Amino acid sequence: MKFVFIFSVVIILEIFLQSRWISGLNRRQVTLAQKVYGVKSHMETKSSTPSMGGLVFIAAALASIPLAGWFSDAVPGELAFFWFFPFLSAAVGFADDWIKFSKKSSEGFPSLYKLGVQILIVLPWVMWISLSRGISLWPGIVLSPRLAVPIATFLAIGMLNAVNVTDGLDGLAAGTCVISMAGAILWLPLRGSAFYGAVAGLAVCAAFLWHNAYPAKVFMGDVGSHFIAGLIVSTAIHGDCLIALIPLGFVYGLEILSVSAQLTAIYGFKKKIFLMSPIHHHFELLGWRENHIVTRFWLVHGAGLAITAVLLSSYFGN
Repeated sequence: MKFVFIFSVVIILEIFLQSRWISGLNRRQVTLAQKVYGVKSHMETKSSTPSMGGLVFIAAALASIPLAGWFSDAVPGELAFFWFFPFLSAAVGFADDWIKFSKKSSEGFPSLYKLGVQILIVLPWVMWISLSRGISLWPGIVLSPRLAVPIATFLAIGMLNAVNVTDGLDGLAAGTCVISMAGAILWLPLRGSAFYGAVAGLAVCAAFLWHNAYPAKVFMGDVGSHFIAGLIVSTAIHGDCLIALIPLGFVYGLEILSVSAQLTAIYGFKKKIFLMSPIHHHFELLGWRENHIVTRFWLVHGAGLAITAVLLSSYFGN
């Protein structure tokens, strides 16, 4: 039951640190501008809410390393190895947030520049992981570096951007991450440091909902969404199951696909598929209440994760 103790300490620590951070953000008026082309009501309801709460994720995760080392069989060095990619991803998100905050704008990195930065951090990390410990498509199915590097790079960058576009409603990204991490712990063969890292990640995301659930007192910002994406990617790779990113990122995948489909329809056919993308904004414009959309997306994510996990287990288990 050591993991219960670690989970409890991390969740209490995250709630406490986040409350202190929110007070500081409010005093300094650290908010991020809402997109002018987004949902109009957000300009009124969300513009005064502080952002960059995802920075506290890093502090809580760092605290979990010695904690797990002291009270479990987890090796601190291996835990740091597990957390390296979430921290690296968070750095990119923080840079994007800082540009927005400094410019008092909703636009950070230009899209192509941001993609270039993501490639610069993801590609070397994937190559390092592939050559040092190997990347498995499924437990027991190790991919050659020539396959692992392009596939893992594509999926990791896709996850970074998918979680980022999902983070648009109170509790949506954090809540789906809780479901993803719980699913990973129950389903993937996580052992030792990877297991305790995933437990701490679950605690961090669950605790954030204390402040981020509707109506949110703080937003995670790009630093938080990138951290979450990095956490899910690291969990799948350290769980020796790269393909697990499909079920673990089920709703995130739907969100990024809705953006791609909308852009294709607009630029290719001069028509819209959705009232607005990503798809959660479509339902907002249909008149759904924000907390109803979030709850229903959580249910869709949980069901999608369970169904795709069962299908993958059935296929690869035979």
